[in-house]
Amino acid sequence: MRIALLYPPPWKIPAAGEPRLLSKDGGPPADFQEGDLDADFFQTPYGLLSLGAQALRAGHQVKVFNLSAFSWRAVEQAVAELEADVFALSCWTANRRGVGLTVKEIRRRHPRAHIIVGGPHATPLPREVMRHYPEIDTLCEGESEASFMELLQRLERGASTKGVAGTWYREGSDIVQGASRDSIRNLDELASPHAYFDTHIFMTSRGCPWACTFCGAESSWGRGFRANSVPYVLDALEQATARARVKMLQIKDDTFTTNKKRVLELCRGIRDRKLKFLWSCDTRVDVLNEELLYEMRLAGCQRLSLGVETGSPTILKNIDKKITIDEIVAAAEMAKKFGVHVRFYMMLGNRGETAQTFRETLEFLARAKPHQYIFSCLSVFPGTHDFQDAERAGWLDRERYFTEDFQELKVPFDASDDTTALLNSWFAQNKGLQEGYAPTTDDCRAILGRLGDHAPAHLDVAGAYYQDGELELAAHHAHQALAHGHPTPGLAYNYLACIAHLRGDVSAMQQHFMTAAKTDPQHQVLITNVQRARGWFAERGPERGLPLELVGKHDFRLLERTEQPALPGALPEGFAEWDTEAPRALPLSADEGTGSVVDRQRQPIEFRSRRLPVAR
Repeated sequence: MRIALLYPPPWKIPAAGEPRLLSKDGGPPADFQEGDLDADFFQTPYGLLSLGAQALRAGHQVKVFNLSAFSWRAVEQAVAELEADVFALSCWTANRRGVGLTVKEIRRRHPRAHIIVGGPHATPLPREVMRHYPEIDTLCEGESEASFMELLQRLERGASTKGVAGTWYREGSDIVQGASRDSIRNLDELASPHAYFDTHIFMTSRGCPWACTFCGAESSWGRGFRANSVPYVLDALEQATARARVKMLQIKDDTFTTNKKRVLELCRGIRDRKLKFLWSCDTRVDVLNEELLYEMRLAGCQRLSLGVETGSPTILKNIDKKITIDEIVAAAEMAKKFGVHVRFYMMLGNRGETAQTFRETLEFLARAKPHQYIFSCLSVFPGTHDFQDAERAGWLDRERYFTEDFQELKVPFDASDDTTALLNSWFAQNKGLQEGYAPTTDDCRAILGRLGDHAPAHLDVAGAYYQDGELELAAHHAHQALAHGHPTPGLAYNYLACIAHLRGDVSAMQQHFMTAAKTDPQHQVLITNVQRARGWFAERGPERGLPLELVGKHDFRLLERTEQPALPGALPEGFAEWDTEAPRALPLSADEGTGSVVDRQRQPIEFRSRRLPVAR
């Protein structure tokens, strides 16, 4: 069967030169500004790639397209040209309106196609999604691989798709729920997305044993924690790194270190297999220790993103976080000891937020000293305890998600108007990623001493010396990073190019940039520097004595919005043509691919009114 898996845009985006549509005509919210959609939004959901992998392994023809940044004209063209038997779409709160618009267009263009929708917005609101988007034939709840494959089997046989476990469907004008479906017990039975697709997003487990009030993980994955085996993960890592031109992965498990023993085995397995790549992960502060952080760093962990949310003990208790301020501070210190970059995810507007709790949070950040932190405003997502309690309290009606145009429902849970005004005022001046703790050269040298000749630690020392203006020592450690096999050598060559420029050696600068571009062409810092150098040469900078400002840094960051299917790059030529033979899985010895991924940063917008609008 021919299957098209689509990740739709949030609304009708105008093409270049076209006027912005009004919200009532399918356009963005009236208060939308560029940057309101965070970088994560543009990454194809991992679940969609997993569905594609299962279907490909079963012999189907599959196309996965990320349309999240496409103009509506381009969406219409893509839908018109794609002749598929099945269209399956991933529905999130931020793109729910785009899903509704896209399924309408699919039904108009392909009246006989079967339309399936799933995802974290559809799962907790199945009846409402089916009612408001009548073009949908089947809605898959939660973990959808088994339900999706059963649907495909029935469609291939020409059998009825009604009654598949884990789905909702139509019987005349009625919307009917099928039987519930158990979670997949053995995740190793699933085909790995990395056998078929280029993506720097990587997952090793599903679910989270905790139940924070704002989180919808339980709604999507069910209660508890399930994980792939260590050998399965190591095989998938070999496939993922073989495809990646820039050897960086973002592990996006809800809580990666839930099982510390498993992660220790995984880290040692990475080293035993001599897999060379850098990675980040998300986790909690209470499932870390020094042994684990040491092994993680040696295995390539560069950044640890911690869901901290607040510096107020009262709010930590209110949101059922089950951690303490002291645990947060201790975890950050342990990570710094081994040079793991610490990023805090913070939130404004959780239960019980006041001016005092907000001050406590700012004081806490000054004490904990993360390398980076980023704030978001509380979003009330369907399927969370916040959503359920807000409905019970009477200030939230789920119909708002279908009658209003907001991207996400960003509202304080119970803050006063004065507190909300304070939060919005502060947030307007402090949105986006904020820099905090910066290790000194002595700090970096001490970390190198703990880790031995660890290539990424050498590059940290090189960067510190570069910032201090100690160019000889910076160059020495950049060369040491290369000698010990740094996974992203382009970053070391970038330092060498910057050093050559400061020394006035233009020829050496050019040579280092050329070498860097051949090894790691998609690093943002390299692209920035090469573009600046090209402009400098075009203006005859060396002859005219013009200044050239280059960036010397090596933070864990990847490019945005590049290639399909991971990101909404241009559709390939002949994108609507179907192969006569389904692609085969990538073997472990496969050549490199061309994947890239966005850097995870929360870029939230200000709070909206918490209360229901007054009827007029």
